[in-house]
Parts: sequence; structure tokens; C-alpha cells
Amino acid sequence: MTVIDARRMQEIEARYPDYFRRSFTRRFGGLMIAIGTLLYCMYAVWFFDLPRLVAEARWERVGLYLVQWVSYDVQPEFRVSGDAITVKYPRFSPLGDNPHPDWIVNRPDGSVAVSVSGSSRTIEISKSEVLLTAHGMTVPVDISGDTPKVEGAVPAWMTVYDDNVIANMGISGEVSIAAHRIKIRKKFFGWPNFIFDTRSPFFDKPAGDVISMIVSGPRIEPDQSNLSLAFDNIWNNSAWQHGDVWTKLFQTIVMAFLGTLLGALAAFPLAFIAARNITPNRFFNQLLKRFFDFLRSVDMLIWALFLTRAFGPGPLAGSGAIFLTETGTLGKLYSEGLENIDNKPREGIKSTGASPILVHRFGIMPQLVPVIVSQTLYQWESNVRGATIIGAVGAGGIGLKLWEAMRTNSNWQNVAYMVVLILIVVFLFDMASNALRHRLMGTNSR
Repeated sequence: MTVIDARRMQEIEARYPDYFRRSFTRRFGGLMIAIGTLLYCMYAVWFFDLPRLVAEARWERVGLYLVQWVSYDVQPEFRVSGDAITVKYPRFSPLGDNPHPDWIVNRPDGSVAVSVSGSSRTIEISKSEVLLTAHGMTVPVDISGDTPKVEGAVPAWMTVYDDNVIANMGISGEVSIAAHRIKIRKKFFGWPNFIFDTRSPFFDKPAGDVISMIVSGPRIEPDQSNLSLAFDNIWNNSAWQHGDVWTKLFQTIVMAFLGTLLGALAAFPLAFIAARNITPNRFFNQLLKRFFDFLRSVDMLIWALFLTRAFGPGPLAGSGAIFLTETGTLGKLYSEGLENIDNKPREGIKSTGASPILVHRFGIMPQLVPVIVSQTLYQWESNVRGATIIGAVGAGGIGLKLWEAMRTNSNWQNVAYMVVLILIVVFLFDMASNALRHRLMGTNSR
């Protein structure tokens, strides 16, 4: 066993001071970062008052919105007038202009039975009373007077106001009872009329019948084939507006592509002036870099607001906003890529007496192309999402359509449809940009 004396130990410490005499920062740096992160998180919890926000949040709305994304409702309104009970449906009802749903039954005695969800949740309407069956109990509501009155104790799933009574029938729907008027909201899962709306001759027909009508059926419109008519009915569906939605989606894609392309073309030559090792002029270097910072510091959404005031709402404003933002972003990325290149190939080509163009072509571009391809394709993919956001402020595209559907707070099926389309487009662009990046750079995509 080797024994190290004190003098030998001092020599080793003097030779390797980084291991034996580490600074305070190197010894406790990790611990200080962990403590600082914990203190910052505690400060954020206090500053934003997170416990109160969590306690007061309306978490039940999350479930309601999710259900509305994948469901629709039918809202029949029953009016009691004398000895008759009449039903009326809203305009553009999912059931069409002359609905006769099997969950509404007219009885021989003049009353009406409505099945909200099987036999466990029903509504029976007579001339003087409404019987609500839900949550394992039956509650009668008197409608013979000027205001509805709940007979007996009011359960927790009912709310009584001065002139009406609202009953929550669970996930299946709800009912509002006023004097001589009962409005029911019954929910169904699915997207109604997604293919053909109620105005189409193909509406509410089985898929086999529709295919038979298209392939071998007689012409419905004398001057148009059934296939053309079916496509026209789908494209101009009044409920889902497929034609308008897909047109706006294509506008969003074009906005992202055009804005990114113009931004890349503008940033490329400016990056050579901003790079210190390419243009040894500090004034121009700093001027271009501050110009890039200015374009990047103003968010794309703000640029869109400015340009919609200048050019009016539309895709031109959206493309301009993306162009300005990408000029700053790509200009910074390209210039930093130029400043980080290896100067040896450039100096070697320059020593042969080659012209500056050839020096740039063979000494710089082979090193810069991977940066240009990677960053430009990533920004293009990212701008597809960004174009959706700026569309909400009037810059055109599907973002404006999405905002209009959300603003009504009652058209969440259409919101879900457009969100799904946006997700599909983003996934496809991500896959395409990755494949193109690996192909251009000559790397394995796996």
C-alpha cells in the first residue's frame, strides 16, 4: 500500500487546484440553483394567489365544454294553450324542417311524454302540470297559474326563480319551465348533419341509399349529376360550412408559407452584413442586429393589428405580419450561424485568389446551409400555428373563423372541427418539414 506524506499531498494539491481548492460557486452552485428555483416557485404561488384561484375555479365548465365538443342538442319548446299542447323547434334544427323524433310521444289524453335519457330521465307535460323524473326521484311542477310552482321540497338539481324553474337532467340535458311554456334541451353525442344538411335531398338517408342514388339513381337536378350535386351539398353545408372552413384553412397555410419565404429571402443578404466575421464594420453590424431585434420584439400579433389597420382585414395583413417577424428572427439566426462558422475553409479558398462570390459559395455556404434549412423549416412549421392566432384579429385564415365560432359560446362542435383540422395540418407539416430537412441535409430521418 502506498503512503502519501504531507509534502507529497501539498504537491498534488498545487498541481490540481481545480479539484482540491474549488470556489464557493462550484461547490454550492447546484444547491443554490435548486434553492433559488424553489423560492421562485413559492413567490409565484403567492404572487398569483394560486390557492384561491384553484379553489374558486369553475372546474365543472371543463367537462361541459368537452361534452359540447362531441355532442349537439335539440331544443323543442312546448306551449300549453287551452286544451292543446303544441311543439315548436328552433330554426335550422338538426332534425330538419319537419321533425318527428321518436323520443317525443303524444298521448291520447292530450299530454306529451319526453324521454331525455331512457326511462330514468323523463318529462311528462299536461295542461296543468309537468312531472320531472331524474336522479332517482319524481318532482311535480304546477303550471296552471301565472308562475310555475314546485310541489313539495325543491331538490338540489332544480333552481326556482320568480318566473321560471330550471331543472338539470344530468349530462342528457336540461329543462326550463315557465307559465304555459316548457323548453327542453336534449343532448346527443356526435356531429349532426356533418355530411349533408337538412336542405340536401341526401339528408338523413342511410349511406347505402346515398351511394345508390349517386351511382345509379335518376338525376335529382336535370342539369347536374348526382355526384356533382352531392359534392356541392357537402361543400356548401350550411351547418358546418365545409367550403368556407377549408378555404380559410388554405389561406392560413398560404399566409404561413408566403410570410416565411419572404422573411427568409429578406433575412439572407442582411445576415451577411450583420455578421462581424463577414462584414468587418461595427456600425453596420450593430445597426442590422438592432433592426432584427426591433422586428422580433414586436410580436406577430401586434404587427397583424398594425397591418389590418393599414391594409384592412385579410390574408395580406397576416402574410405581412409573418414576413416582418420572420425577417427579424431568421436574420438573427442566420447571422449567428455565419459568426460561428469555421474560417479555415474560407481562408483556404481565399488564398487561391478566388473571388468573394466563390469564397462565399464554397467556404461559407456548405457550413451555413444546414442552419438555413433547419431553422427556416422549423419557422415555417411554427408559423402555421402562428397564422391561426393572428387570424383572430382580422388577419384572415381559419383563426378568424375559429374566433367567430367561439364567441357565440354555443357552437363548440364547429370549434372542435376546426381545432381537429388545425392539429392535422400541424402534424402533417411537422412530418413534411422533418422529412425535407433530413433529405436536404443528407441525414437519416430515423
